[in-house]
Amino acid sequence: MLPFLGEFWGNPSSVHHVGRKARALLDDARDRAAKFLGAKPSEIIFTSGGTESNNLAIFGTSRLLKAKGKHLITSAVEHDAVLRSFDYLEKKEGFEVTRLPVNAEGRVAPDDLKKAIRADTTLVSIMAANNEIGTIQPVAQLGAICRDREIIFHSDTVQWFGKEPFENFGQFNADLVSACAHKFHGPKGAGFLYIKSPLHPDPVFFGGGHENERRAGTENLAASVGLVSALEKFVKPPVFEWEKLKLFSAKLLAAVEKIEGCEIVSPRENSLANTISFVVRGADGITLMAGLDMEGICASSGSACSAGSLEPSHVILSIGKSESANSLVRFSLGRDSTIEEVDFVISVLPEVISRAQLAGKATSRL
Repeated sequence: MLPFLGEFWGNPSSVHHVGRKARALLDDARDRAAKFLGAKPSEIIFTSGGTESNNLAIFGTSRLLKAKGKHLITSAVEHDAVLRSFDYLEKKEGFEVTRLPVNAEGRVAPDDLKKAIRADTTLVSIMAANNEIGTIQPVAQLGAICRDREIIFHSDTVQWFGKEPFENFGQFNADLVSACAHKFHGPKGAGFLYIKSPLHPDPVFFGGGHENERRAGTENLAASVGLVSALEKFVKPPVFEWEKLKLFSAKLLAAVEKIEGCEIVSPRENSLANTISFVVRGADGITLMAGLDMEGICASSGSACSAGSLEPSHVILSIGKSESANSLVRFSLGRDSTIEEVDFVISVLPEVISRAQLAGKATSRL
């Protein structure tokens, strides 16, 4: 990215020679992304990340098609960038939203989607993989249901890229696909939205006619180049090495199961190999995170995008564990994770959990 922060500093929308050079480099990045992803260059919109991509897909498509109908469908376990978008459309713009339930593993049943579809349904949005517990959704099957009924299907695939095998967008059967770079070791603040031609969602940013009049704002050339470079380096094959991480996660899961009060909530099958999630009876997430952090261990309690929040995990609530929704612990393994790190976590975890449970008992007596 460094040359694009210095040498090629022009505004890609300017007509002078410095701007034209930047435009050529941005076009080259888009062409590379399209070739890699199996799309047309005009179908790739560079954004600031997964949140913006999700917002553009949901708001843009819902508003575009509202004359055809104002019924929308999503699931109860989506990322907040999706759920809050639907909440806004429901509360402020008169849309009706059906939130599909999930089973104990956090998975949507295709039959539930079929039953929920109505004559006025215009958009369905279901994530490819869950960010809190790692559940992989049957998106290809869900997308096929929508396609058969000529309903636009959006999938938030932020957790998929770099972790699960990717060939091209066809595998999702989706009209709209959101992704962000930092989930596969690209720069933060960079993402893309795939928009299957000829769909043209209404913009949510207004200004110049950037990104084929879909996303106003001066293009971030360095971030876009970083995103494309990360795609090419880390997605085929996935940079998160499945066999190694599955071995590590199995060892962690076996250790967690032996600790009193712990319950695994990550599915054993059809789940991201790098995600280990469990709940702890008698403890709360903030105390658990603090205890782990004191040992030098980085973990999450729910979505990293809402870190510091005391709200119970909506994912854990949705899978029927309301009494444990504020005690979620998520370990996320990566390409640099080692067996020594796993062994260290296993060695200190029982004591960290015990202290958190004692703190919970003390709090309950106050």
